[in-house]
Amino acid sequence: MADDLLPRAAALFLRAAELGRDFRAGLDERAVFPRDLDPGAVRAALGELPDGPADPAAVLDQLREAVEPALVASAGPRYFGFVTGGSLEAAAAADVLTTAWDQNGFNALTSPAAALVEEVAGGWLKDLLGLPPTASFGFVTGAQGGNTVGLAAARHAVLERHGWDVERLGLHGAPRVRIVAGSGRHATIDRALRLLGFGTDALAEVPTAPSGSIDVAALAGALSTSDAPTIVCLQAGEVNTGAFDDFRTAIAAAHARGAWVHVDGAFGLWAAASPRLRHLTEGVAEADSWATDGHKWLNVPYDSGYAFCAHPAAHAAATSYTAAYLVGDRPETLRSPGDFVPDSSRRARGFTTWAALRQLGRAGVAELVERSCALARRFAARLSEAGAEVVNDVVLNQVLVGFGDHTPQVLEAVQRSGECWMGGTVWRGRRLMRVSVSNWRTTEADVDRSVAAILAAWREVQGR
Repeated sequence: MADDLLPRAAALFLRAAELGRDFRAGLDERAVFPRDLDPGAVRAALGELPDGPADPAAVLDQLREAVEPALVASAGPRYFGFVTGGSLEAAAAADVLTTAWDQNGFNALTSPAAALVEEVAGGWLKDLLGLPPTASFGFVTGAQGGNTVGLAAARHAVLERHGWDVERLGLHGAPRVRIVAGSGRHATIDRALRLLGFGTDALAEVPTAPSGSIDVAALAGALSTSDAPTIVCLQAGEVNTGAFDDFRTAIAAAHARGAWVHVDGAFGLWAAASPRLRHLTEGVAEADSWATDGHKWLNVPYDSGYAFCAHPAAHAAATSYTAAYLVGDRPETLRSPGDFVPDSSRRARGFTTWAALRQLGRAGVAELVERSCALARRFAARLSEAGAEVVNDVVLNQVLVGFGDHTPQVLEAVQRSGECWMGGTVWRGRRLMRVSVSNWRTTEADVDRSVAAILAAWREVQGR
């Protein structure tokens, strides 16, 4: 059996590569969302837990056949939901290598390669996004993980200033921490507050401007009402409108009151990589921590996100740990990725990020971001010309569209068509279509085809 292991494994990898190639080759014409999905049929095809082993090649084929009807073409050029990237060629291929190498990315003992690649890729990210070169960083699952890590570092720092060691003493009996955030914050901030033990009652909600950016005057007023340990959450790219907070003014006001500033930049922080759009993020580097995604605008395969912190000691205090079994011949000159994330056993996420950045380079990232924004403006212009209501000022890659009382029905018809897919949202009490452009494969032709599908759905709904 051992003699057959290597060729069998090689054949399986080649078979998986063929199946992946065929799927990606069909993305342009595949129905973007499954038509006539039958969950029961998928469950039946997956079968019951078997009593004995099976041939690995047969396992692979069964898996593909079972899930094929339920796959979403989210890597394709006409998927505009949830700010989803499409995985660049080099990054997708590097993900295959990551699986083959099967490295535990915890520290330099478990994988010097993973530690070194994260060190280099993290430095590239800081350079590209204009963040302090001395900032610490962690490769996490996404902006949810990045927000949680950033707020964990903030928890340590603001309580330490008040003489409280939260890692040793916990939150019971600690000074009450206040979290100041805009009413349009992303829901991952609230989840992070629950996970970290703050609770959502710790939130002091600040109103937002019509664009969705935080009202800076209201923020300053909220900060002036208390001397409690305070964390301020700002946004680079409001989830619906793409609006940016006034970072320079807001951060100065927060720091004047001794507050920590965390920036949720899941997709909007990438504007800093574009010379044309960088003005939107002016002053963002003065914050204390930042979170962003790799699987959105960098088009790294799922899952990929980053947490950055201007105060490495606070970052490590919140997330690192030591254990007797970790003592060994660790190369002390190498950075330990596991000191800056909540995970111990973890995928070596740096390989795919390095590959994406190496493929695109500084100019390629800027071009991808700028092209996506231009395509979003094209969406807005074409739909507006046809009589649809574009609700927001399209400053980035987000377009909010209304079709009068028919918006929910139009959205449902578009999603059912399989021509394209975009999600819905509620903005200022209105049900709207939310178009997010961030896939490297999307072209003007894809936008025009999608607009045609949307308008056809609108006509269909009006004719009922």
